[in-house]
Amino acid sequence: MDDAVLQLARRLVDGGVTGLSDREQRVITHIAKRLHVSRDINVVQQEVQTFGDRLADKVARFGGSWTFIVVFTSMLLGWVVLNTFILDRLGQDFDPYPYIFLNLILSMVAALQAPVILMSQNRQAERDRLAAGLDYEINLKSEIEIMALHEKLDRIRVEHLEGVLREQSGQLRTLLERVENDPSRRTIPSTTGSIDAGQSGTSTGLDRSQAGEDHSP
Repeated sequence: MDDAVLQLARRLVDGGVTGLSDREQRVITHIAKRLHVSRDINVVQQEVQTFGDRLADKVARFGGSWTFIVVFTSMLLGWVVLNTFILDRLGQDFDPYPYIFLNLILSMVAALQAPVILMSQNRQAERDRLAAGLDYEINLKSEIEIMALHEKLDRIRVEHLEGVLREQSGQLRTLLERVENDPSRRTIPSTTGSIDAGQSGTSTGLDRSQAGEDHSP
């Protein structure tokens, strides 16, 4: 047997499940209680998700959509038209070309949007790690269940073979007892002896008659 398997078995026997990780202990507990391990990743993530995390996901989702592009482009065009044509004709220069205030607003939006997007990416990476952990639990439970099924099948096969051997042994023992207790088997030697004696007597009589014929003139 492999040394790694022996070490694992020795560690489990000595320390029990306390030496395992929390995830492995949860899998073993679910197996012992006959509970399912699979869980919905969305439900698990919502249990540990805060308001800031949900807000970051919504902002990142909106910032990466065509809706944001269309709305933001419309606002920029409206700002340019307003400050270039309408307010210029009215003699009110709020933000004339080169639109310094607009550049300030864009810089502030980009400065705020970048960390929000990074937060959302971190949330996605955490979601991927959580999904990988749940897949590991499912795979571990499936592997343990398959090993248990193999062990059960081997035990059933061994018990079936032992039962067949016991049945055949009993049948052989019964046949031997019947052969030993059969009365016809006991009379066979006496019958054979009488037949041999009769044959020897007949042969002796024939020899004597032949000898008498030889001595006659």
